[in-house]
Amino acid sequence: MTKQRQPVAELANAGRRPRTRHCWDIFCSVVDNFGDIGFCWRLARRLTTGLGQDVRLWVDDLGSFKRLRPGVDTERAEQNIDGVEVCHWTSQFPVVRPAQIVIEGFGVRLPDQYIEAMAVMHPAPVWINLEYLSAEAWVDEHHTLPSPHPRLPLTKYFFFPGFTAATGGVLIEDGLTAAREAMQADAVAVQAFRRALGCDADDDGRLWVSLFCYENAALPALVSAWADDARGVHCVVPEGYALAQLEKILARSVPVGTRVEHRHLTLHAVHFLDPDQYDRLLWSCDMNFVRGEESFVRAQLAARPLIWQAYPQEAATHLDKALAFRQRYSAALGEAEAQAYAALFDAWNRQDPACAAAWPRFAACLDSIRANAAAWSGRLLQNGDLALNLDKFCEDRLE
Repeated sequence: MTKQRQPVAELANAGRRPRTRHCWDIFCSVVDNFGDIGFCWRLARRLTTGLGQDVRLWVDDLGSFKRLRPGVDTERAEQNIDGVEVCHWTSQFPVVRPAQIVIEGFGVRLPDQYIEAMAVMHPAPVWINLEYLSAEAWVDEHHTLPSPHPRLPLTKYFFFPGFTAATGGVLIEDGLTAAREAMQADAVAVQAFRRALGCDADDDGRLWVSLFCYENAALPALVSAWADDARGVHCVVPEGYALAQLEKILARSVPVGTRVEHRHLTLHAVHFLDPDQYDRLLWSCDMNFVRGEESFVRAQLAARPLIWQAYPQEAATHLDKALAFRQRYSAALGEAEAQAYAALFDAWNRQDPACAAAWPRFAACLDSIRANAAAWSGRLLQNGDLALNLDKFCEDRLE
């Protein structure tokens, strides 16, 4: 990758000076199957196709990447996917010239020889530790803080995605809101999308829910509550942890492409969805259960009610992260609605069968929670796109 100083047309942030084209290295270690690579891939694609940057994405697990982007060849060391140079990151790291901007996805450790190569470059690369998303208050204070290397003439900067203007925001592609609103306003398009997934069901007034979660001890109770809900629930489940657990709960096989009736619950098992299809699933549902980071952000941008399952951690520290988000997200709700939301959200993250009792209260408040979801999505837009904010931060430090 070589430096090209070439103006790139502005796609957002009107009034800013023309952007300069730079070379980026993004390092991704797949820990949570899809969340890490899902985010890093979306960032790489956004920088390349949206902002005209040259991006090299280093990934240690091409198998997981292939689930998100079927065109990935797991046998190739290097390949170009959608304009992104994808490299297989192995223990035998090649001799390469570092990029002008180096991104550690979620605090991965860079190869030692790569760091040494960074240290002899003039000017030194802009080195970013791109952190996990969090709603905790301390994030605002730590965003963009520098961390000098103890031995080498390098400085790493901490860059936090977040929910306030004091953070880096979240990834928001050009045209995303318009595409979402167009689909959500078109019942025919929604029905056609469901049919394409294999969810061929009439518009019978039932609630449509998507389920993407880690294995959760509260799921049997939630399934029972859905089955008892006289309004009726259509639950769309992509293949993975959730579908496997549902098969155990229902004591039957649920192959992809099939539907199962369980009293007032209709379960639709669908294939694993690529990022663009998954966005449309979120848009087409009345509410969404999501997990981790990537689906968590996309559900917020879907402007639909969501219940998030934070990645389970030792000593239950994930409950603090879940609580911080829940309090921010529901702050504008009325007292009764906020309590109903908290009851289901907290029980789900505690993996508590109290989900069953919380569901009817939550469903009764769904209209208010839906209006809150739309307002929250609008506030995220006001904080700006993470890729644009990151590009601006790095560009200022390269001058």
